[in-house]
Amino acid sequence: MIKHIVMWQLKKIDGKTKESTASEIEAEVSKLPNLIKEIKAFEVGINVNPSERASDLALVSEFKSIDALKKYQDHPEHLKVVALLQSLTKEVRVIDYEV
Repeated sequence: MIKHIVMWQLKKIDGKTKESTASEIEAEVSKLPNLIKEIKAFEVGINVNPSERASDLALVSEFKSIDALKKYQDHPEHLKVVALLQSLTKEVRVIDYEV
Protein backbone atom coordinates (compact mmCIF):
# COMPACT_ATOMS: atom_id res chain seq x y z
CA MET A 1 0.00 0.00 0.00
CA ILE A 2 1.25 3.49 -0.86
CA LYS A 3 0.27 6.52 1.20
CA HIS A 4 0.29 9.79 -0.78
CA ILE A 5 0.25 13.02 1.23
CA VAL A 6 0.12 16.48 -0.32
CA MET A 7 0.16 19.81 1.55
CA TRP A 8 -0.48 23.21 -0.01
CA GLN A 9 0.18 26.83 0.89
CA LEU A 10 -2.39 29.07 -0.78
CA LYS A 11 -1.73 32.28 -2.68
CA LYS A 12 -3.32 35.51 -1.52
CA ILE A 13 -5.86 36.27 -4.22
CA ASP A 14 -7.59 39.64 -4.48
CA GLY A 15 -11.25 39.45 -3.53
CA LYS A 16 -10.92 35.98 -1.94
CA THR A 17 -10.19 34.77 1.55
CA LYS A 18 -7.89 31.82 2.14
CA GLU A 19 -10.90 30.02 3.59
CA SER A 20 -12.94 30.44 0.40
CA THR A 21 -9.99 29.34 -1.75
CA ALA A 22 -9.41 26.31 0.48
CA SER A 23 -13.09 25.38 0.28
CA GLU A 24 -13.02 25.68 -3.52
CA ILE A 25 -9.99 23.38 -3.70
CA GLU A 26 -11.49 20.93 -1.22
CA ALA A 27 -14.66 20.67 -3.33
CA GLU A 28 -12.72 19.99 -6.54
CA VAL A 29 -10.23 17.55 -5.03
CA SER A 30 -13.02 15.65 -3.27
CA LYS A 31 -14.56 14.73 -6.64
CA LEU A 32 -11.56 12.57 -7.59
CA PRO A 33 -12.42 9.37 -5.67
CA ASN A 34 -15.64 9.04 -7.70
CA LEU A 35 -13.71 9.50 -10.95
CA ILE A 36 -10.49 7.52 -10.45
CA LYS A 37 -10.78 3.84 -9.51
CA GLU A 38 -7.16 3.51 -8.30
CA ILE A 39 -7.92 5.58 -5.17
CA LYS A 40 -8.40 3.28 -2.16
CA ALA A 41 -8.68 5.94 0.58
CA PHE A 42 -8.98 9.70 0.33
CA GLU A 43 -9.22 12.54 2.84
CA VAL A 44 -8.94 16.30 2.35
CA GLY A 45 -8.58 18.72 5.26
CA ILE A 46 -8.43 22.48 5.71
CA ASN A 47 -6.07 23.65 8.45
CA VAL A 48 -7.87 24.91 11.56
CA ASN A 49 -4.75 26.00 13.46
CA PRO A 50 -2.94 28.60 11.33
CA SER A 51 0.69 29.41 11.98
CA GLU A 52 3.70 30.43 9.91
CA ARG A 53 4.81 26.79 9.66
CA ALA A 54 1.41 25.33 8.84
CA SER A 55 0.08 24.35 5.45
CA ASP A 56 -3.37 25.63 4.52
CA LEU A 57 -4.75 22.42 3.06
CA ALA A 58 -3.78 18.74 2.98
CA LEU A 59 -4.67 15.56 1.12
CA VAL A 60 -4.04 12.07 2.50
CA SER A 61 -4.75 9.22 0.09
CA GLU A 62 -3.88 5.55 -0.36
CA PHE A 63 -3.18 3.40 -3.39
CA LYS A 64 -2.66 -0.34 -3.78
CA SER A 65 0.76 0.12 -5.45
CA ILE A 66 3.15 2.66 -6.88
CA ASP A 67 1.75 1.79 -10.33
CA ALA A 68 -1.76 2.65 -9.13
CA LEU A 69 -0.45 5.98 -7.80
CA LYS A 70 1.16 6.73 -11.16
CA LYS A 71 -2.12 5.95 -12.99
CA TYR A 72 -3.88 8.36 -10.63
CA GLN A 73 -1.27 11.06 -11.22
CA ASP A 74 -1.58 10.70 -15.01
CA HIS A 75 -5.39 10.52 -15.04
CA PRO A 76 -7.00 13.40 -17.01
CA GLU A 77 -9.32 14.32 -14.11
CA HIS A 78 -6.37 14.55 -11.73
CA LEU A 79 -4.46 16.69 -14.23
CA LYS A 80 -7.43 19.12 -14.41
CA VAL A 81 -7.31 19.55 -10.64
CA VAL A 82 -3.53 20.00 -10.74
CA ALA A 83 -3.96 22.84 -13.26
CA LEU A 84 -6.48 24.55 -10.96
CA LEU A 85 -4.21 24.11 -7.96
CA GLN A 86 -1.25 25.65 -9.76
CA SER A 87 -3.21 28.87 -10.14
CA LEU A 88 -4.30 28.96 -6.47
CA THR A 89 -1.26 27.70 -4.56
CA LYS A 90 2.19 29.13 -3.94
CA GLU A 91 3.83 26.03 -2.49
CA VAL A 92 3.21 22.29 -2.51
CA ARG A 93 4.88 19.49 -0.57
CA VAL A 94 4.41 15.81 -1.36
CA ILE A 95 5.48 12.56 0.25
CA ASP A 96 4.75 9.02 -0.94
CA TYR A 97 5.64 6.04 1.24
CA GLU A 98 4.82 2.38 1.74
CA VAL A 99 2.59 1.28 4.59
